Amino acid sequence: MPRRIALLVLSLLLAARVVPAAEIHGTGPLRLLLPPVVYAVVGVETNIYWDNVVLTETPEQYRFEVQCPVGRSETRRWTLVPAAKDTGDQRLSLSVIDAKSQCLGEAGTTLRIVPADAGKANKFRLLVIGDSLTHATAYPNEIARLLSQPDNPAWEMLGTHQPGSAAPGVFHEGYGGWTWARFNSYVNPDPKATGGLRSSPFVFSDGEEKKPELNLDRYFAESCAGRKPDAVTIMLGINDCFGADPESPDERIDAMFEQADILLAALRNAAPQADIGICLTTPPNARESGFEANYKGRYHRWGWKRIQHRLVERQIAKFGGRESERVFLVPTELNLDPVDGYPVNNGVHPNTDGYKQIGASIYAWLKWRLAERLLTR
Repeated sequence: MPRRIALLVLSLLLAARVVPAAEIHGTGPLRLLLPPVVYAVVGVETNIYWDNVVLTETPEQYRFEVQCPVGRSETRRWTLVPAAKDTGDQRLSLSVIDAKSQCLGEAGTTLRIVPADAGKANKFRLLVIGDSLTHATAYPNEIARLLSQPDNPAWEMLGTHQPGSAAPGVFHEGYGGWTWARFNSYVNPDPKATGGLRSSPFVFSDGEEKKPELNLDRYFAESCAGRKPDAVTIMLGINDCFGADPESPDERIDAMFEQADILLAALRNAAPQADIGICLTTPPNARESGFEANYKGRYHRWGWKRIQHRLVERQIAKFGGRESERVFLVPTELNLDPVDGYPVNNGVHPNTDGYKQIGASIYAWLKWRLAERLLTR
């Protein structure tokens, strides 16, 4: 009972900090969404795709103007491959201009560029949690590839799931169709079930008469040989909210956040020193054809785009500004090319290039945290 009370208290504390709306989007009738910080690493390309930051079906009808000491603007994006001289914090401002040269929206963010050798003398453990985008294992593989380059720290991935596509040393907890709630409570009575049909790796039961319980302490003890992560990334939200009403998705988002608070409290209780990176939900394929191929008219690109945009807005509000709790936003929604980062026949699952862009965004955040914390396990 004391442990359950502690989890409840942590859950309430985690839910308490809300970023004011004025800190999330800029001024003007066309609301922009920029997270407070965008992370980058010397030598690794980072991008902000216009279609990913503003809610419109026709981004090509607007002019996007960026003010930043580094990088350059192109037709569909702002892009940068940082040089060593660029390290540090840079201010980036973005304006959206219509055909009449009227400014419809302005917003800003901090571009945080870290050296290529950030954290190289350290060791750290990473736990990756997610849904089908994680199960595909392409972006965990890319994180591992980048971390294995020279001037990087020694790394280890925790987890019980290693699909056949996983590179050596790559483990995670990513399963197709999963939600925050499924990680918190799902139990399959078939002990032989595998993949997305298996019970949550975080839920345990000691018999038919005892209710299954979310227990991260036991997960780390039994499934990770007592090892705990220095960093955790969580990429969930698509399955929680995909079927919401595009006109009013907040009820589904509220329900998702209730489950998120439970899992975050359990993680914080079991691994109090771990940094937790909340990956902002990725944008859809820019083509309606991807949704038609998957959903045959049942769901459409513009519907999911409206839900996703609102979800990201609320993720920034809920999880932003909580660095003192070791909770951070990872801007995985900015760097993913909504055209060339997707196949023509899938609405929400990127192609190889898109998954690499997701991996690069997470890698940049990890490198900053490694440099900040100087992890020495």
